[in-house]
Amino acid sequence: MESRHPSTPWYREPWPWLLMLGPALVVVAGINLMVVAFAGADALVADDYYKQGLGINRSLARDALARELRLAASVQVDAAHDRVRVALDGASGASPALKLLLRHPTRAAEDRAVALARVAPGVYEGRLQPVAPSAWRVQLEDGEVRWRLAGRWSGAGGFTLESAR
Repeated sequence: MESRHPSTPWYREPWPWLLMLGPALVVVAGINLMVVAFAGADALVADDYYKQGLGINRSLARDALARELRLAASVQVDAAHDRVRVALDGASGASPALKLLLRHPTRAAEDRAVALARVAPGVYEGRLQPVAPSAWRVQLEDGEVRWRLAGRWSGAGGFTLESAR
């Protein structure tokens, strides 16, 4: 018996390709998920958590000194010119330089440290690279790391840091 339809090779038929499409998509999706997982690995768990816990006492002493000195800072961010200006009030001891630390709540790679130089008594300026809007944790500390002011910033406009009085 002869068939009226000429036989074609299997790879010319649509059904094998349609059946292989599902597993192929799963493999591609799995590879994409692995790339995303390894590229955006969380840095939330610290290996030296005990040392960090001991450092809290030092941080509390720095906060206490800021309260004792009655420090407050007004921070103005000029995103158009990548500048930050800090006006420091209180008995700061006229530190020649300050450091402004911006910490992203979940991405350690986004953290920024800005060196601020004194341009006038109680006024400091520095260069700040553009930051994305987020709930930034902010610290301002003197060059000798004796005191610190801490607060939060939304990533837009200015903000104020005050020691708890």
